[in-house]
Amino acid sequence: MKIGELAATTGTSVRLLRYYEEQGLLEPYRLDSGHRRYGDSAPAVVRRIRALLDAGLPTRVIRDLQPCIRQDGTVAGCKLETLQEHLEGLDDRISALSETRTSLAGLISATQAREQMLV
Repeated sequence: MKIGELAATTGTSVRLLRYYEEQGLLEPYRLDSGHRRYGDSAPAVVRRIRALLDAGLPTRVIRDLQPCIRQDGTVAGCKLETLQEHLEGLDDRISALSETRTSLAGLISATQAREQMLV
């Protein structure tokens, strides 16, 4: 399948498919003319890449995970630790954002209370 066909099939832009190729996530074969062609499994590979990106994983990690990704989209246990580390990182960021939100809400509340006293 041509790159435009893969883009249409997956709802992914041609530019993004080329980026996936540059990152080593998607491997087309080349015709003698140099044109890219993708195998029948390419749409499933692109959907898995999109799902892993949606899960917050960077492309470098996805590239490392690819050999361990099963057909059903789950990851073999050999990479479970990597996924757990990323989940912990997300939990840490969520906690930090929650603390920041609490601080900002407190500042807004104090400012509103101060403004009401001045009225």
